[in-house]
Amino acid sequence: MRVLIVEDEEELAAMLAEGLRGEGMICDVAHDGPQALEMTAASAEYDVLVLDRDLPHLSGDAVCRALNAARYPARILMLTAAGALTDLIDGLGHGADDYMTKPFSYLELVARLRALARRGTAGTTATVLSRHGVSLDTVRRVAERDGRPIKLTPRELGVLELLLAADGAPVTREELKDRLWDAALDPATTAIRVTVHSLRRKLGEPQLVSHTPGYGYRL
Repeated sequence: MRVLIVEDEEELAAMLAEGLRGEGMICDVAHDGPQALEMTAASAEYDVLVLDRDLPHLSGDAVCRALNAARYPARILMLTAAGALTDLIDGLGHGADDYMTKPFSYLELVARLRALARRGTAGTTATVLSRHGVSLDTVRRVAERDGRPIKLTPRELGVLELLLAADGAPVTREELKDRLWDAALDPATTAIRVTVHSLRRKLGEPQLVSHTPGYGYRL
């Protein structure tokens, strides 16, 4: 699942991105309305946007209206500090699919994001990525190889999703770090290598994940 977090509170945005990446989601962050529109214009692959209503330069309401006018396919979960019923109705009236008030429960946010992603892809198979007998349902978070279920951690699921989405092209260590780990990850850490090694082992024989120094990992 690909999520774009649009939040001007940088500490909150970083915390959400780190948590959702730990859930195996692929996250990007924008800090204002124009940046959000620029990033969505560059990629139609986001499944859900977590959109703060009170953004600088261009409000979350305006971003929501623009995305709906452009028929952008992602579902939108709007965040706001205003919790009155009229605010909820107003936010949904701009085209949001769901609405949460700050402060909110992180576990509830994760549950709502997964529900929105399922709703957004109902009746389609676009959420299933596959290559060389390995398949991943990016919404249900279910991985298989040749029909055999594979139990993976959230981080391993995230790595597998990036490798499958690359369709044979290499995925660099920096791409893995930026998408699935916190930006403050120690460059000397072995966390990425250990995660890829564990994924390779769980996928079984013959091995499918290869590494080319200077280029990255590929499936």
